[in-house]
Amino acid sequence: MTAPKLVQGYEVVIGFETHAQLSTHSKIFSRAPTAFGAEANTQACAVDMALPGTLPVMNIGAVERAIEFGLAINAHIAERSIFARKNYFYPDLPKGYQISQFEIPVVQGGEVSFFLEAGKETVRKTVRLERAHLEEDAGKSLHEDFIGQSGIDLNRAGTPLLEIVTQPDMRSSEEAVAYAKELHKIVTWIGICDGNMQEGSFRCDANVSVRKPGDPLGTRREIKNLNSFKFMQQAIDYEVRWQIDQIEDGHTIQQATVLFDPDTGETRAMRTKEDAADYRYFPDPDLPPLVIGRDWVERVKGEMAELPRVMAERFVHDYALPEYDATQLTQSKAVAAYFEATAKACGQAKLASNWIMGEVSRRLNASEMAIEQAQVSAAQLAALIGRISDNTISNNAARQVFEGLWNGEGEVDAIIEAKGLKQMNDTGELEKIIDDVLAANPKNVEEFKAGNAKALNGLVGPIMKASKGKANPGQVNALLMKKLG
Repeated sequence: MTAPKLVQGYEVVIGFETHAQLSTHSKIFSRAPTAFGAEANTQACAVDMALPGTLPVMNIGAVERAIEFGLAINAHIAERSIFARKNYFYPDLPKGYQISQFEIPVVQGGEVSFFLEAGKETVRKTVRLERAHLEEDAGKSLHEDFIGQSGIDLNRAGTPLLEIVTQPDMRSSEEAVAYAKELHKIVTWIGICDGNMQEGSFRCDANVSVRKPGDPLGTRREIKNLNSFKFMQQAIDYEVRWQIDQIEDGHTIQQATVLFDPDTGETRAMRTKEDAADYRYFPDPDLPPLVIGRDWVERVKGEMAELPRVMAERFVHDYALPEYDATQLTQSKAVAAYFEATAKACGQAKLASNWIMGEVSRRLNASEMAIEQAQVSAAQLAALIGRISDNTISNNAARQVFEGLWNGEGEVDAIIEAKGLKQMNDTGELEKIIDDVLAANPKNVEEFKAGNAKALNGLVGPIMKASKGKANPGQVNALLMKKLG
């Protein structure tokens, strides 16, 4: 593992709290619906607001989604966990408390691993998770600045959340964003959350502090509700610079909750950060302990789809792929399926991986398209790779064929024929071209024979030009070395 990157002589320390809205159709303690976009205050029932005479009832679907997450990150799933009341008042929390978990969360420990580019190297980073606990969401404040009024929409109150808390293991905004993307992949892959950041289904809070290397942890400030990976990196980078400037100017960092303003690119303090004692947690008297038997966990495990990390391990074992490739190809189920279909059809898994991570990804990113919208099917890509493997076309010609496929110009063989891209494999014809080039470039021949290996490039270029790019590069090099002794 590489050493932490220092910013102006300071080490950055980041921990994350992520609220993943669970994909249940009803709320965590009531039967009220959770659908997004309904008219304000039409989906909040008496239970969500704890009106007199109502009692919460646990949603079994929310529990099973928490179990799935625990299995996905190799965590311990508590056989017995308890719910607590977290007391604080906001206009969008009508009960005056939130039902959450404090002392005994349902998911304990676990880890999330991902790859990072570190200079010319690719390194694997692992972030330890402290816990993931079930809780209910609050409502939402709506601010109408143009009329100077605010309103409260309680539709979201009671929506089930899984709050995922890390150890302070990240050391840069790049690591933080990579972690958030990997976590997003996990929760959407296993289907416990739709991951829609714009709608608030996946909300991240970053706890950021700085310290001199070897010093105790600094005072953290929590950046709330980061709803895009782009803003996440901008917010953390600004907060790091701000904290360092404050310390260098002789000021003390005060623990606080801050918001990021994407228009100014700055963070601003919202309130003094509370500690656990400020919330006066106590066991909720209306909810019994949550008991999860091992048979329940095994049943959920048996019903889960293949996990991304398990699939990546299989790709390494079955297709002899590097670990990095396998991880990249399991960023989504659709990409993984596209790769498997291509690899099985062409029998060249590494070439399939290279093309999908390279040309296919480049095209998709440029067009802002998902793999499902790719203009080249897995079968077409496999056919293209087959023509590279059997030396029908060169790598350069293959890119032209791919261009034709993407533009809908026909199938692989038809494009090769129409563009005249078939590689020259006639040894006699190729030898004649090589002899002509050697005769026309005696200086390069002499320099190569004198020990200048780079002089060979001055011969290969004219040969490829004379063959109109159709000569097989490997065959050219072999014949050249033979003729040059």
